[in-house]
Amino acid sequence: MTETVTLDTPAAIAGERDRLKAAVASYGDGAAPFDMAMRRFMMRTFLPFMTGTKCLQVGCAHGDQTTLLLERYDDICVLEPEAEFIDHTRARLGDRVRFVEGFVETYRPTERYDCILFSHVLEHVTDPVVALKALGDLLAPGGKLLIAVPNAEAPSRRIAVKMGVLDHLEALSQADIGAGHRRVYRMDTLERDTRHAGLTIEKTGGIFYKPLANFQLDALIGGPLIGDAFLEGCYQLGLERPTECASLYIVATRGDAA
Repeated sequence: MTETVTLDTPAAIAGERDRLKAAVASYGDGAAPFDMAMRRFMMRTFLPFMTGTKCLQVGCAHGDQTTLLLERYDDICVLEPEAEFIDHTRARLGDRVRFVEGFVETYRPTERYDCILFSHVLEHVTDPVVALKALGDLLAPGGKLLIAVPNAEAPSRRIAVKMGVLDHLEALSQADIGAGHRRVYRMDTLERDTRHAGLTIEKTGGIFYKPLANFQLDALIGGPLIGDAFLEGCYQLGLERPTECASLYIVATRGDAA
C-alpha cells in the first residue's frame, strides 16, 4: 500500500502536480493500439448505463475517450489536472467540450451530472474513497458513476508473477510506477472502496479477457496474429470471466438515491 496524501494545502497540490507531470511522458504522443481498442470496448460496455444529457469525464489524456463520448453526449465537461492533456484534447476537439483544470478532491461545481466517467483514474488518486465520495456527490438524481480500473488478477499479471517479474498480483510494475499508479485493484477491493465512499453498487463486471501484457498486445495488434476477430473473442470471453479481464468496472449510484 502507498501512503495517503491529502490535497488540503498548496504545497500538497503542487507536489501532486509535479508527480503528474513526471508521469505524462509514459503516455507518449497518443494511445497505443491496445489502449485504443480498450477505449472502444469500455464505451461499448458502459453505453447502456450512460444516462441523461450532462456528462463529466474525469481525466482525458489525449482525448481518445472524450472523442468517443461525443458520440453520446453534447454536453461534456472534462476535469483534468494536467494542463498538457487539456491543451492536447482542446486542440483536437475545440469548443465541443468544456475543460476544468483541477483535481477530483478539490472540484466543487454547482452543477450536477447524469453520468460521470471515471475510467483508469482511481488507481492514480491520492485517496480513492475520498475521490469516489466527491464524485458521488456530483451525481444528479438517477445519475450513474462509471468506474474502471486495471485488474490485478488478469492472466497477464498472473504469468508475470510466475515469471518473477512481479512479486505478487497487487505489486506495481515498472510501467505502473512510470504511469503514476498508486495501487492495482481486485474486484473485492474495488467494491470495498466504492461501498466505503457511501455509493450503491448497481453492476460489476470485467472488460476484455487479457492473456498478454500491454506491450505484447501492442506489438501484435493489426498483424497476422491479432486481428479484429481475436479482439472480439477476448471481449466476449471477458463477459464470462470478469475477474480475468484487463479492466474491472463498477456502475454506482448515490447511496441516498431514491
